[in-house]
Amino acid sequence: MSPPTFLPRARSGRLPCGIGFLSVVVLVLGVSGCGTKGAANSVSGKVTLNDEPVKGLVVFVGADNKEVSAPTNPNGTYTLDNPPLGQVKVLVKTVGPVGVDTPPPKDAPNMPKAGGVAPPAKYASAATSGLTYEVKAGKHTYDIPLKP
Repeated sequence: MSPPTFLPRARSGRLPCGIGFLSVVVLVLGVSGCGTKGAANSVSGKVTLNDEPVKGLVVFVGADNKEVSAPTNPNGTYTLDNPPLGQVKVLVKTVGPVGVDTPPPKDAPNMPKAGGVAPPAKYASAATSGLTYEVKAGKHTYDIPLKP
């Protein structure tokens, strides 16, 4: 007599494909944390140019040249989880079409519109951005007012 089976089995004795795949997905999400709300260290803020929100990618470059990045939201805000600690170089790069004011799709009326101004090209390179920030453990705010 075999022990009771709690999961349905295919004729071959294996789990059906859907259940096996689902188990792997649940395991991966559980191990990875599925999301960044629990990040021990983070930096958030707002990127602006002439008081206008900037559409782009905020990049922190650590002493080991490892990059951690996060996109800005339509209002110019960003949140960078688990940035390198210590002195970092800060870049703001252009991403996607800028200044496009497209209405949201009909099936998602609460979705924010695209928009924002592009960051000046000098902020895309560590050699020319001139921006640095001291990242400390914990959650901190770093607003980035860019100049033309």
